Amino acid sequence: MSAPVATAGSAVFPAHRLQAKQDTVDKVCGIVKKQLAVAEDTVVSGETKFADLGADSLDTVEIVMGLEEAFSITVDESSAQEIRTVEDAASLIDKLVTDKDS
Repeated sequence: MSAPVATAGSAVFPAHRLQAKQDTVDKVCGIVKKQLAVAEDTVVSGETKFADLGADSLDTVEIVMGLEEAFSITVDESSAQEIRTVEDAASLIDKLVTDKDS
């Protein structure tokens, strides 16, 4: 079963890979920094990979749990396993929040 897709011009992306809202990215950055206890002066942006911050698979699970709580969403396991960057997480969150609100 393939993931739903959305088109942007001629490119095709999984639905949760669309550009996330900046406020969502910012909130995810804060949660990631807190969950991983990274130094306050560490730059975390949408492109930041969790692995580059020293996160292992358990850390990623904890990040996802923190995101679920902060955004009042539920992330299914298959989607959680695809999250590698802050932008991945923020895009998925925006999609889940939109779906929940509609």
